[in-house]
Amino acid sequence: MPRIALVTCRPGPEVAEDRDLPGLVRALEEAGAEASAEVWDDGGVDWGGFDLAVIRSTWDYSWRSAEFTAWAERCGGATRLANPAHVVRWNTDKRYLADLAGAGVPVVDTRYLAPGDPVVLPDGHEYVVKPASGAGARFAARYTPGEHDTAVRHVRRMHDEGFTAMVQPYVRGIDTAGERAVQFFGGSLLHASRKGAVLAPGTPYDRRKVAHPGLTPWTPTPAELDVAERALAAVPGAPDLLYARVDLVDGEDGRPRVMELELVEPNLFLWLHPESVPRAVRHLLSAADR
Repeated sequence: MPRIALVTCRPGPEVAEDRDLPGLVRALEEAGAEASAEVWDDGGVDWGGFDLAVIRSTWDYSWRSAEFTAWAERCGGATRLANPAHVVRWNTDKRYLADLAGAGVPVVDTRYLAPGDPVVLPDGHEYVVKPASGAGARFAARYTPGEHDTAVRHVRRMHDEGFTAMVQPYVRGIDTAGERAVQFFGGSLLHASRKGAVLAPGTPYDRRKVAHPGLTPWTPTPAELDVAERALAAVPGAPDLLYARVDLVDGEDGRPRVMELELVEPNLFLWLHPESVPRAVRHLLSAADR
């Protein structure tokens, strides 16, 4: 009987509910595994007692990134961790977008402002500011050039807390075509979803957002699948990825671009795609048996 830990975080006012977790634990147990939800920073968990630890909803990691990546190294040394610790370290810093762009993957244009850098923001178009380590649109906001002073305060707040800021043009395709989440499990397409715009004009950066508004099932186009597969192929070291989510938006040319590549704790939206649960369970059992 394989022992599988589905890794999550403690509940809190800033942490979303993982709607998939109870059902996934139950489905694994019905398939013959011993499965449980475990909190990543619970010092009493014996990670070496599991055949597989799967990072699922560690959605408080972004403000404790160094602590979280250190945990991933320890957990990965005690058991098989999915995805692996070196992938966690690379993917928890959204400067990975520069690596993807360097490999020829179409991504949303991004500049990075590290603490100590001059705060130079766009003039002439709408843009988004968010932290290079973040989840669930936390500390993200959308600005017009007329809101320059507010955006500067936003960046300086992040710098004061040690975060690098990302600055991206607001991709207007989100307002019409939405954002598509193309999900892979065990190296093949699992399902895809579409959601609406997350960042409304005038919403303060420190207000909690609805991370996945208007979520619906989606059939990815050949162009979307091509970009998603190119992004996965560009991950350094060609690691064995148990799961992946590629978030895509349409650029000004109407072609898909990578907004984010989620390899650490992507919401799988299994509640929206119940037909995907048996496939996910088969891949989890196979990974635990390696």
